[in-house]
Amino acid sequence: MPNSPYSSAIKSSTPAKSLIASLVLLAVSLPLSLPALAEIRLNDPIPINPDLKMGKLENGLTYYIQKNDTPRKKVELRLVVKAGSVLEDDDQQGLAHFTEHMAFNGSKHFKKHQLISYLQSIGVKFGADLNAYTSFDETIYILPIPTDKPAYLKTGLQVLADWAQGVEMKAVDIDKERGIILEEARLGKGASDRMTRQLLPEVFNGSKYAERLPIGKEDTIKQFKHDALRRFYKDWYRPDLMAVVVIGDVQPAEAEKMVRKYFSGLQNPQPERARPEINIPKNTASKAMVITDKEASNNLLMLRYPLEKQPAHDVIADYRQDIIRGFYKSMLNRRLGALTEQAKPPFLGASAGNEQVVAGYDSFISTAMLSQAGIQPALDALMQEKNSIRQFGFTATEFERAKKIEAREYESMFNERSKSNSATFAAEYIRNFLTNEPIPGIKNEYLYFKEFADGISLEEMNRFARQATPDDSVKLMFYVGSNKAGETVPSTEDLLAMAAKAEQQAVQARVEKAASASLMTALPKAGQIVTEKENKQLGLVELTLSNGVKVTLKKTDFKNDQVLMSARRAGGLSMFADTDYFNSYYSNPVVWGMGMANFSQKDLQETLAGKSANVRTSMDNYSESIAGASSSSDIETMLQLLYLRLTAPRRDEVMFQTLINSQKEMARNNWARPEAVFSEAITTTIYKDNPRVPHQARVEDFDKISLDRSMEIYQSRYGSAKDMHFIFVGSFEVDKIKPLIATYLASLPNTDIKTTYQDLHIDPVQGVVKKEVHAGNEEKSTVVLSFNGPSTYTREENGRFHAMVDILNLKIIDVLREKQGLIYSGGMSGSFERIPKDRYSIDAELPCSPENVDKVIAALFAEIKKLQQSGPQAEDLNKVKQSWLKEHQQELLSNENWLNHLQNAIYYKTEAESILTVEKRIKAITPAQIKEAAQRYFNFQNYAQIVMYPEQKQEAK
Repeated sequence: MPNSPYSSAIKSSTPAKSLIASLVLLAVSLPLSLPALAEIRLNDPIPINPDLKMGKLENGLTYYIQKNDTPRKKVELRLVVKAGSVLEDDDQQGLAHFTEHMAFNGSKHFKKHQLISYLQSIGVKFGADLNAYTSFDETIYILPIPTDKPAYLKTGLQVLADWAQGVEMKAVDIDKERGIILEEARLGKGASDRMTRQLLPEVFNGSKYAERLPIGKEDTIKQFKHDALRRFYKDWYRPDLMAVVVIGDVQPAEAEKMVRKYFSGLQNPQPERARPEINIPKNTASKAMVITDKEASNNLLMLRYPLEKQPAHDVIADYRQDIIRGFYKSMLNRRLGALTEQAKPPFLGASAGNEQVVAGYDSFISTAMLSQAGIQPALDALMQEKNSIRQFGFTATEFERAKKIEAREYESMFNERSKSNSATFAAEYIRNFLTNEPIPGIKNEYLYFKEFADGISLEEMNRFARQATPDDSVKLMFYVGSNKAGETVPSTEDLLAMAAKAEQQAVQARVEKAASASLMTALPKAGQIVTEKENKQLGLVELTLSNGVKVTLKKTDFKNDQVLMSARRAGGLSMFADTDYFNSYYSNPVVWGMGMANFSQKDLQETLAGKSANVRTSMDNYSESIAGASSSSDIETMLQLLYLRLTAPRRDEVMFQTLINSQKEMARNNWARPEAVFSEAITTTIYKDNPRVPHQARVEDFDKISLDRSMEIYQSRYGSAKDMHFIFVGSFEVDKIKPLIATYLASLPNTDIKTTYQDLHIDPVQGVVKKEVHAGNEEKSTVVLSFNGPSTYTREENGRFHAMVDILNLKIIDVLREKQGLIYSGGMSGSFERIPKDRYSIDAELPCSPENVDKVIAALFAEIKKLQQSGPQAEDLNKVKQSWLKEHQQELLSNENWLNHLQNAIYYKTEAESILTVEKRIKAITPAQIKEAAQRYFNFQNYAQIVMYPEQKQEAK
């Protein structure tokens, strides 16, 4: 459900909250045909999704099984254990997470290394597909399995059963895993971790949660006795605390039989240890806390109001209340977002509303990313909006807009119900098991919204708002930021005084102006479609328009309500001199931030409420691009946005200056991060002082941007559609989209401009170049190795090249991580550059401890040289091929993949039909070809090596 925890089609299993949304997707209602709604009684229990087979075995294990065909020939398996770090004894801190690691180190049916190797052989990638995570209250194991053969699903369920109660926990494997987990802990260290550890005792008000970070304590990880780990596994890995989730291309009855076969034998321990409920005490007085760190990348202010037990979600009346709660949160955050468009915004971004803190508890939390304006303006703005809502509520205009937006979200969810990804359903059922989140199913959720939304009055909405919005009573205030020279850091007394002052300010009722009813008051004079031809092999319709613009249409049924658009043309930043670099590089964000025609960005959002359409433009060194997306019913809106974006950019000095100021602040903050210092060192080492290579932004860069010149550059490129070739992929009717194309694309200006590129000579350094960088307080290093050189691109060579890279990634996991314990994560990537000339690049990034830098480099070089001398093992090449073949099966059913493929074929002037021969090319790759590729692409006389060490190592020299 939009803005609630219910949605199976909207919310992911590990949602990430962002302070500043980069793009707002807005949508409109679709006419839908639904069966008549049976009488809904508010006191009735919320039902269970009728498509779901849910049950419980005699031993207490819960299972969720559902047939779902997206993606095809694949099933998502999950083992959910209602046991996390909060259940650890004092001698077990970190062992919930350690237990998760041991599940991959040998079990009853899969010896050490055998499990990962087998799964890779059937196309399952370690890390990308096969994964797990541990939190305070739960541990989740993630296993996607292909269903090409019945044996795969049986083996997958056997794997889950082994994780449940068949992990071996051999002493030698436990001791070896200590190093890998310490590397994982090292990877997480930095300003955020240091500040979080100071925050937690206050956030959790002294409860056990504050003492049980899932990563644990390093001393415990190094020294714990083996039996402490085995005790945690025995106590808490038991069927009455477990759920098995099976969602995908399966027959539910058969899957249920297999679940019973593999999991009925699991036993609960005797005696059974009671799972405690961890209570978090309420704060009784307001308190402030100031935490600073010189590596903090942002100055943040957070107000957390008293923790409350999460409300019940048992009966349909609770669902109706959650609809109201969703309206409330969306309207509040739109108010806060609008404040960032002021001439002097009070903050860079802000959010507010009830958030889950841990399972069972939530709290009203307001957060602001501070600007140069400082703390008081941010507090004033947060309090003004909060208290204005308490006193005056929301306006009728706001409420009607929120209803439109939420209605479109629900209808999008409903339209895509048969194409929702299995992993999304799995995430919803996991939440049901852990927190009793209702699972009525997409159809019921949509019907409930249609039934209830119109009946919620503004008066009822505002009664809820007054109750939901906290007063000025007990709160926790946190200032988290840097302590750089020149920064004014408040005291705790300062924070409380500023909050009290903000609470006393006069409150004003919001005044809402009516939004424009449409984007365009008059349509452009339509052009014509002058030629049309069909490519039956690929299912394409190819059009030429009267202004010379070309269009390729591919109608698909991969999604029920998605249309994607793109166009790309040669030119880009290469058309402008070095002196115009910043004006050209930032021309798109500058123009985007000011809106279009007579619409500011806020105006656009209001006018587009209830619609799903967006368009973006972008420019790289050698090309300029347009990308768009819409629902099937909002194609015209997308094309109107495109037309206005290209023909009517808006000039707004206030918004321009707001953008420049916010970018300066973010650049200033960014340089506190050791990662930013290291990234800049990588760029300058490989490309020296080339002015055309994007560097880490500096504050002074933004003084070089001129509003007028940026707009002039933008208009010089996007003001003409010459040589543009648009592609549309998705759920549209060809006959219905053609008149829209004639109106909005055939009418675009086509003035004569250069549509070629100029070689900017961005050439990497040659020879062996080594650089040490010293940044950051933590004892952590990162090794970056970069190989590059001239190449000759062909599709066949591209396959051999990337197979070589992926084989080395298998070795990085197997040798550097599993066998030698030198790293926790890291890997290698490679790419071909075809414009302005054929080149290749291969980059490896490997985080490790400073004392292991040389070992890591030596180990990777040894694997590369083995590949050069002996070629790959046949089983490794087969693993890569199987993974690619599985991916290709899914890509053939993806609008995004088809759009990308067709765009590349047009831009690089290659045959689009090559998508039909991918499988043949994959199967044709041989070990001998990989060996030759390794010899060709890894030149040990030509590479860059950049290593980051901590600052203190530099001081010791």
